Amino acid sequence: MNEMLLLRHGETEWSKNGRHTGRTDLPLTENGEAQASALAPLVKGRTFDLVMVSPAQRARRTAELAGLSGYDVDPDLWEWDYGGFEGITTATIRETRPGWYLWRDGVIPGDADHPGESAAQVAARADRVIARARAAEGDVAVVAHGHFLRVLVARWLGLPPEDGRFFRLDTGTYSRLGFEHAEPVVLTWNAPAV
Repeated sequence: MNEMLLLRHGETEWSKNGRHTGRTDLPLTENGEAQASALAPLVKGRTFDLVMVSPAQRARRTAELAGLSGYDVDPDLWEWDYGGFEGITTATIRETRPGWYLWRDGVIPGDADHPGESAAQVAARADRVIARARAAEGDVAVVAHGHFLRVLVARWLGLPPEDGRFFRLDTGTYSRLGFEHAEPVVLTWNAPAV
């Protein structure tokens, strides 16, 4: 692998409102579609040996609007499963759990569709994505979600998954991972397309 281009999907109603959106499959807002389309110049004219996209419609639509085609849908790219906190804002969670912080405190179990994941479980998925990307010959593109990509960058750098907390990531942004002297580095992080 030469370089990994990471695209965070565009805005959804829940991301706009700060609601934890793990496995709930929401569409992009009109603004989210515009954010995704703005990523197209980053992709145009580039050749990717591997393109991996989360199964979520918000990620698939972002990939399509950015001009990525022929992608592999990879279930390892789903967002962190927030369990019982799915669809709830941090402010609401803190009403019953003062000071709650995802990266430190994790999630509570939810229903059968949202059982919840630990940071270590998310990291195991990120490690599989990284291994698959590193096996590619050239450039790789990944379209996924905020917290998942934050765990992925931590694992790329050899850090524990909880260190993803240091890498804020906004909707509709791009990041680039690569190498310096054969060591993994961050080339670009949380950059707006326009």
